[in-house]
Amino acid sequence: MASLPSGSREDVELVVIQAADFSLVIKGKPYHARYEGLKQYRVMDYHDVMEFSLHGNGIEDVTVYDVNSQDMVQPGEIELRPIFFENGIYQVIVVPKTDRQLVFYHEHPQLRQAISRVEIGPSYILMGNLHFQNEVGYSTFEIRKEDGETLLEVTIEVFPAKLDYKQDYKALLQEVNDEIYNLAYHFIRKTYLGASIKLEGKPSRTEFYRLIRTHFQHFIQALARIERQPHHILQTFHEKVRGDQLGKLDSKTRNYLQKRANLFVEVDRGILFQSKSLMPEQGLKIKKELTYDTLENRYVKWMIQRLVHKLEDLKDTIVNRNNPWVQEPDTDVVELISHMIKQLKGKLNNPFWRNIQKLDRSVMSLVLQMAPGYRDAFQIYLTVSKGLVLQGKLYQMSVKDVATLYEYWTFLKLGQILNKKYELLSQDIIKVNREGLFVNLESNRTAKRVYRHPVTREKITLTYQKYEIQLPTIPQKPDTMLSIEKKGKDYSYNYIFDAKYRIDYAQDGGYYKNRYHNPGPMEDDINTMHRYRDSLVVMNEGPYERTAFGAYVLFPWYDEADYEQHHFYQSIDKVNIGGLPFLPNATDLVEQFVERLIEKSPEEIQKEGILPRGTKEAWTSSLEEKVLVGLVADFEQYKGFIQNGYYEIPVKQLKKGWQEAKYIALYVKAGIGVPNGISEYGKINYVSTVRREEEEYIRFSVELWNNLKLIKPVHYGIATYMVTTLSLLKDAEELPELYMKTREETTLWRMLRRISDKIEIGLDHTTIDQASIVEQFSFKNIKIQINRNNDVINLIRNHKIETVPLDLLVNQPSLVFKKILAFI
Repeated sequence: MASLPSGSREDVELVVIQAADFSLVIKGKPYHARYEGLKQYRVMDYHDVMEFSLHGNGIEDVTVYDVNSQDMVQPGEIELRPIFFENGIYQVIVVPKTDRQLVFYHEHPQLRQAISRVEIGPSYILMGNLHFQNEVGYSTFEIRKEDGETLLEVTIEVFPAKLDYKQDYKALLQEVNDEIYNLAYHFIRKTYLGASIKLEGKPSRTEFYRLIRTHFQHFIQALARIERQPHHILQTFHEKVRGDQLGKLDSKTRNYLQKRANLFVEVDRGILFQSKSLMPEQGLKIKKELTYDTLENRYVKWMIQRLVHKLEDLKDTIVNRNNPWVQEPDTDVVELISHMIKQLKGKLNNPFWRNIQKLDRSVMSLVLQMAPGYRDAFQIYLTVSKGLVLQGKLYQMSVKDVATLYEYWTFLKLGQILNKKYELLSQDIIKVNREGLFVNLESNRTAKRVYRHPVTREKITLTYQKYEIQLPTIPQKPDTMLSIEKKGKDYSYNYIFDAKYRIDYAQDGGYYKNRYHNPGPMEDDINTMHRYRDSLVVMNEGPYERTAFGAYVLFPWYDEADYEQHHFYQSIDKVNIGGLPFLPNATDLVEQFVERLIEKSPEEIQKEGILPRGTKEAWTSSLEEKVLVGLVADFEQYKGFIQNGYYEIPVKQLKKGWQEAKYIALYVKAGIGVPNGISEYGKINYVSTVRREEEEYIRFSVELWNNLKLIKPVHYGIATYMVTTLSLLKDAEELPELYMKTREETTLWRMLRRISDKIEIGLDHTTIDQASIVEQFSFKNIKIQINRNNDVINLIRNHKIETVPLDLLVNQPSLVFKKILAFI
C-alpha cells in the first residue's frame, strides 16, 4: 500500500483485516492535534506501546499502520506505537465476500448504532465512524453473523491526547480512586481498562455488573453440579409404633417409656421386671431418612436469592428514567440481566431447591469450601460481592470520561495541596452518591473542606461546585471555590478554579498561534471566568458588590516553565483572570499560586501583584517529598532492614538537609545476592538514635516497604546516600535519573523525556553522591550538553554541533524544544 507523504493531514488506512467472509478497514489520522502532523509525531522517540489483538474464524491476513516506517506491517512483527487517540474519528468499513448477513457489535449502544448497513445495488457494506469522546483505554468490537455467532473480535487501545498515558493519566486515575474508592468507575463506556479483584471497599452496581457478567455461566454450572451430587445427611426422627415393632432404643425412646409406666402390660413373653413379664403397648421407633435440607444447601439457596435481588436492583436502576446514565436504557443489557434473573428464578422453582428451607443461622462448613460445585458457587458469590481495582486484565472496567475525571482530580488535588500546610478543621469534604449505577461526587454546599492557618488562625474553605442561587441574574456553579479569610477584613476573598479538559495547541498558521504563540486555555473558557467573577455578587446595604476576586481556568498542560510567558498567565496579574496548567506531574504553578493567595496580606498582593515573584529555586513544593536513598552493603544488612522495617546510617556520614526526607529507599550494592539497584522504598514512621560499638547511628523506622520496578545502576553507584524526590524515584528507570541539581538540568531532562523515554544521563562522577553536574544527556545518536562556561546548550550529532543560548531554556523553553526536534 502506498503511504501518504510525511506530515500529511489526510486519513490513512490504520488497520486492514482480510477474512474468509469479509474485509475490514479502519481509516483515520495516526497522530493527534498536539503534533503539527505525522512528521513531528514520528521523530518523537517515546516508547508507549499500543496493544492490538484479535481472534476469530477464517482470518487470512492482518496489517496495522506503523508510524515509524509509515507502512502497513504484521502486528506481531514489531511493537506498535499509538495510532488511536481520544476525540479521534475513525472510519470503519466492512465489505462482505459472501452472501452471509453480517452485523457490527459493540457493548456501547452508541458505537453499536454508529456502524450501519448501507445498501449498494444487490450487495451491501457496513460503514460508519467510531468516535471516542474524552474516552481512553481498550475498546473491543465484533463482527457477527445475523444469528449472533462471532466471526471476529478486535481490541484496540485508545490513548489520551492531552495527557501522558504513563505518567499523567494513570496517576490521575490512581489519585482519584485512592481518595474515594471506585469514584473513577462508570457503567458502560466506549472504552474500558483492565481490572482485578479488590478485597476491601464498598462495590458499586457497575462493578457487580462486570463481575456477574463474567462469572454467571460458571455459577449456573456449579449449581448444576450440586444438583447432580448434592450434599445430604441421614436425618433421625421417631414415630409411634406398636410395642411388638420396637427395636433398638436410644435415649429419647428410653425416656419416653420411663415417663409412661402405664404403657407396660403383662404378657407371656416379655421383659422380666420384679417377677413380672412386661411389654409396652406402644413406643417410639428410631427411623433414619436421607434429606437434602442441609445448612450447606440452604446457604447456596440463600446465595441464589441474594443474586436475584441484586440483579433486580441493577435492572430497576438501569430502567429508571431519572438515571443519569442514558436517556434510553440499552435493550441488550436489560435483556441480558433479565435472562440471568429468569435462569436463577428457574433454579429456585426446581423441586430440589423448592424443598430446601430458609437459612436461619450462619454457616461455617468445609463442604462449602471443598466439595465440588459448592466450592465453585461459594467462591463465585464471594467474587461478585467484591469490588474491582484497575490493574491486571481479568475483568473489563469502564471508567468515567477523562474530562469528568480531570474535574474530580483538580478538586481533590487542591485539597491535597492545602492538607500539606494547613490544619484541617472539618473532614466532611466529600459526599458521594452511591444510589445509581456508579459513584459520583455530590455537588452541593456540604462538599467542602475547611482549614485553618497554623500561625494567623485565618480560615480557608475549599468548596466543590458551590451552587450560588441568590444572585440578581442567573445561578452559578463553578467547579471549585477557594474562600480565604483575612484578619481585619469582614469578608472573605473568593477565588474560582474551574477545571476545563480543553486546550489549544497553537498550531502553526492558526489564530491562537499568531496571537498567543504557545499552547494554552481556550478563549471561551477565559470568557467564562469573566462571567463567573462578575456574576458572583452580594448585596451590601443596598448595592450589589462583587465577591469573587479572581477566576482561573485549570487546564491539562505539562510545560509550566514555558507557560509563564503566556498571555493568559500574565493576565492574572492585570485583571485576576487567566489560566494555570495543572496535571499530576505539573502542579508547581498552582501550588505556588494558592500558597501566595493564602500567605500574603491583601496589601502585599495589591502592591506586588498576585503572581509569585523571585527565583524558582527559592521555593520548594510541599508536594515534592524528599527521599533518602541509602546504601545497603551486604545481604545480612538487607535482610535485617526488610524484615524489621528500618534503615540506619552513621551520624558522621549525614550532611545538611537529611532531616527533610519523608521516605527511605534502599540502594542494594552489586554482588550480595540481591538485584543491584533500587527496588524498595517506604515512608518514614519515626527517627531515633542508636549507639553501637562506640559509633552513633540514625535509625529510620519504616511503616511498610513498597516495591518499585528495579532502578538499574547502569555503571553508576552510591557510596553512602543521596537525596532525591518521590516523583523522580517513581519515574526513574536508571540511577542517574535521580540526580537533578539545577533548574536547567531538570527542565532539559523533562523536555527530553517528552521526545524519548530512553534518555541516558552522564554525570561527572560514577558515584552519584559525589557528582556535581550533569555532563550530558543522550538518546539515539544525539548528545546534548550544558556548557556553563559559555552559557550555551550544545546539540551534537555525529560531527555536527549546534548551539542554543542557555537563557532560552529558562525564558522560552518551547523554542529550545523546537530546535531539538528540528535537529533530530
